[in-house]
Amino acid sequence: QLQLVESGGGLVHSGGSLRLSCAGSGFRLDYYAIGWLRQAPGKEREEVSCISISGGSTKYADSVKGRFTISRDDAKNTVYLQMDSLKPEDTAVYYCAVAVTQCSEYDWWGQGTQVTVSS
Repeated sequence: QLQLVESGGGLVHSGGSLRLSCAGSGFRLDYYAIGWLRQAPGKEREEVSCISISGGSTKYADSVKGRFTISRDDAKNTVYLQMDSLKPEDTAVYYCAVAVTQCSEYDWWGQGTQVTVSS
């Protein structure tokens, strides 16, 4: 069974940090570009960040540039999202997603992990 498993979410105070992990189960993540998306209550899902197959190219939403860092460890079959200087507006369910062709064109998503930032 092919799965994306997110972990690392939780409750943190404003200014704090969290590191999200996205592990592939049953398939290799290094064959794909991997993105992180988020969805806050009452809002549409938005792309936060994406990393290319080789890891040589990354992209970030303007709202998280300079605060979030995406990386991949192919040996561990895992992609990470390091989130620093968190703000209450970062509160959302965070999903990792697989892009067969390129970032922003996602084919399937994990179940998500909740991130809550208190003020």
